[in-house]
Amino acid sequence: MMDKWIPITTDIEAERLLTLFGEFHDSCIREAHIWTGHFVSPDLSMSCDGGLDTCVNFLVQRQFRDPSCIELRFEQVTRINVVPTPVNYNSVIHNATLIVHGDGITWALDLPESKLEEIDSSQDTWVTAKVLKYRVADELLGPLKRKYTDTID
Repeated sequence: MMDKWIPITTDIEAERLLTLFGEFHDSCIREAHIWTGHFVSPDLSMSCDGGLDTCVNFLVQRQFRDPSCIELRFEQVTRINVVPTPVNYNSVIHNATLIVHGDGITWALDLPESKLEEIDSSQDTWVTAKVLKYRVADELLGPLKRKYTDTID
């Protein structure tokens, strides 16, 4: 059974998550899932929320215990930028930055806080959202992919 969702709303909570997960050192994104509040009904009418309704879940695994796997849920996403690893490179995350700011929260991979002003959409992976919460998900460690329809609250 996965742990309950823990919200990140302050710098102290962000620092706790970074400490808990070793600043994401020697980790990797195993899965990502994006969804919105938009849908088409069986009668083919479309429902459009009109608000910030984009959400994304990341399943992140690392080579250390306690915990080895966490799930991040970003809600009310304002920007997501994922840059795939080039050929002949690995996808190991060396560290992550997690900043709580007036507009929400930013999670950036392998980019120090001092460089956030210079973020490059052609090279850097990051998410900016109004809401972030996480939960420990060690039972999801390993190569199996899961059905996200079972995990979206």
